Amino acid sequence: MQDLLYTIVERLVEDPSAIKITEDAPNAEGVIVFHLNVAPDDMGRVVGKQGRIAKAIRVIMRSGAARLDQKVAVEID
Repeated sequence: MQDLLYTIVERLVEDPSAIKITEDAPNAEGVIVFHLNVAPDDMGRVVGKQGRIAKAIRVIMRSGAARLDQKVAVEID
């Protein structure tokens, strides 16, 4: 799942070397949280107008996780 997130974000940002993704252990509800960090200049590209791109990233990640019987959440820091 981390590879999927990296592939999506890599195409959006100008500085792919600044992408950092950390993964938390599943919480009590079984949700795995991915923390995404990008360069400050690329933050707007990842979030998008009114958060539309961020929402789309989260939808894609949830769909991919559902195929693996997992639950995931993406936090953009």
